[in-house]
Amino acid sequence: MNKDEKTTRIFTGSAIVAQPLINSLSEMDINPIIRDDHQSGILSGFAAGVPGQIRMYIRNEEVTLAKSVIDNFLESIEN
Repeated sequence: MNKDEKTTRIFTGSAIVAQPLINSLSEMDINPIIRDDHQSGILSGFAAGVPGQIRMYIRNEEVTLAKSVIDNFLESIEN
């Protein structure tokens, strides 16, 4: 993690697969930042990125609080 960055990427993948993580973080009052390059490209007039794939970030100061939820989520999708 670069000390100049204000966010940390915690997930890259399907928006559908990410929904439980988004919900869990929201219950903790952590609002993840979702980047969907494909949808952004469509809105700006050109298609870029992979359809349905997102990148999810949280603020650096929230990483410690969210770590166990993130770890449990990543473990659950690996199995």
